[in-house]
Parts: sequence; structure tokens; C-alpha cells
Amino acid sequence: MPMEDTKTLLKEMISVAGLSGHEAPIRQILERAWQPLTDELHTGRLGSLHARKHGLGKGPRPSLALVTHMDAIGLIVTKVNEAGLLHLDQIGGIDARVLPGQLVTIHTRTGDLPGLVVLPAAHTLPDDAASSAPTLPNLRVDTGLRPAAARRQIQVGDLVSFASQPLELDGDLLAGHSLDNRACVAVAHETLRLLQSRKHSWDVWAIATVQEEATLFGALTSGYALRPTLAVVIDVTFAKSPGTPGHKTYDLNKGPTLDWGSNTHPKLLAELQTLARKLEIPFQDAVYAGGHSGTDAHFMQVAGEGIPTAILSIPLRYMHTPVELIQMKDIERAGRLLAEFITALDDTFMDKLQLDDAANGEAQS
Repeated sequence: MPMEDTKTLLKEMISVAGLSGHEAPIRQILERAWQPLTDELHTGRLGSLHARKHGLGKGPRPSLALVTHMDAIGLIVTKVNEAGLLHLDQIGGIDARVLPGQLVTIHTRTGDLPGLVVLPAAHTLPDDAASSAPTLPNLRVDTGLRPAAARRQIQVGDLVSFASQPLELDGDLLAGHSLDNRACVAVAHETLRLLQSRKHSWDVWAIATVQEEATLFGALTSGYALRPTLAVVIDVTFAKSPGTPGHKTYDLNKGPTLDWGSNTHPKLLAELQTLARKLEIPFQDAVYAGGHSGTDAHFMQVAGEGIPTAILSIPLRYMHTPVELIQMKDIERAGRLLAEFITALDDTFMDKLQLDDAANGEAQS
């Protein structure tokens, strides 16, 4: 089945590192996967991958960008102590409660080493730390090397990535590290795959950004460099899991969320919702609180003169852990919705997005 190709690619993507700011391993996989599906492929100055599929309309053609980040959270060595154990800091946000006992890979200058995240014995910890959830300052990585060998082979600044392998569970669920946001890179891939058998007038940019987990600067620079007419940012959101509040989480296997908030162009969002209802593609309404969405949409929408942007999210359990979990059907539905949306874009579409004040040539007071 064709969707199995996307699933195979996703499993490959969550078997490599590619931590934020160091995305080369995942970019190489995507270059190989997207080259046969697109007409142009290049890497931006910060390392984001830009792949363009040409439309059939007369040039210069408008373009829609599918924006999804390829970087992952991880760890970095801050010290090799006298016992040869590694002290750590985080790259991106990590839920340290689940780290003890995790298998990791230390990426040294001379090659990769296996390691294990360990928690010192309770009686050696301060009283307040011994009886509470573990925190990163109290965790170490044990490589099994003798102290002198550890200090010789491992340096401050070496990266540490999760070594858990993809795990398929019943009900077409997939678990593993880095599904935030490689599940959404898979949505972009599935969209490109579906577009191979569809005619579309607009150009399509598939963008795999860097540094989303740390700075959002990949989206900022790609937005300025490419200046797409529209953008749909694809990310993950919190799925329902044991003990989570229902009003802040979303169901697996009920489709992606279409997200309301300050980074969302309301009329673009409404067009996506209308099409999803017309095609009977399940989706869920979501609202993100606060000043911005915490996604690439924050900077994508203000690049250049401004890019009308919508956010589509895949529900994901256990976010920012090595055992994130998604439902493959949600990826399939999201890819179909985006492919159908792109196919329907025509020369008049931007007229639908005119805000009332912009249509009248007036600025809000």
C-alpha cells in the first residue's frame, strides 16, 4: 500500500538523531526521499531543506509552503566527571522524569558510543531530590568506559541522542523518539506523494526547518528566503493520555487539529475547515493560548510583507519524551486534506482571504 511507504520513511526518520542545530542526519534522509517527488531541492544557509514542486499555472505562480521542522530534542555533554560519568544539559525541552534507564547514543568527534542514563542512588542525593521526580542536574550517562578513556574520547559539547527504536503497537500506533516533529515531516511527504497523481496550478514548497525546538530561526530565514504566498505549518499537539485534562488534549484517530490563535489567518483556517467538512475528512478544533503557538508559524507569518498562515497539528502522546506516540491514520488524513486543498487553489483564491479593512484599503485605528 502506498501509505506504507510514508510509514517506512517515518520509521527511518525516528531512527536517527538530527538534534536542533545539528540536523544533517535527518536532512540527508529527506533529500533522498523528496528528490523524486519535487522539481527543485536546495538547502538554506541555516540548513533548512527547501523542496519545490512546480504547478501548472502560468508564471510567475503563487506558492503554498508546507512548513514542518525536522530537528529533534536531545542532550549535550557539559562535563565528564572523575568517575567517567557524563553530566548533561538539554537541547530543546525534555521531560526529565522519563530519562532514567533510557538508552542513548553519544556522538563523539571520533564516532558514536552507546550509553545509559542513570540516576545516582537515593541516599547520595540531597533530601529534596531523593524523594521527588528526577531532574536533569541529578542525572548522568554511563558509557561503561574507564574514567581515563571516557575523558579522552568524550568532550564537552558532544551531542547525546535517544537510542530507542520505532515500536509499532496495536491499532496502527507508532511510538518512538523525535515524532515531534518527524510525524509532521511525514505529513508533508504524504502530501507530495498524493500530488504526483493530481494536477495543481500553484507551486508547492515542502520546507523542513531547522532549530524549531530551540530558536524558530529556521522558519524565520526560510520565510524571508522563499516568500511563499501562503503557508500551512504542520506540527504536533497534545493527545489524550492517562491523567490528562480533556479540554487541553485531543483524540488520537480523529484526525488532525486545525488551530485557532494569534498566528492563524482566520479566513485561511476557515477554508481548510470548509474543505475538510466537504470531503468528510475528520478534524478537531483546537485553540492555542498565550502570545503565540510555539510553532514555526510564529515567525513564518511575519516574514517579508506577511504570509497568511494556518496551523495543522497531529495529536501526539508523551510529548518531549523518547516514547512519543501517534496514530498513522491521522497522518494519512492530514496528507489527504492538504493535497486536496492544494489541488483546489486557483488564481482567485487569494481574493477569499482579503480581510475587511485590507479590502477597503484602510488600516485599523
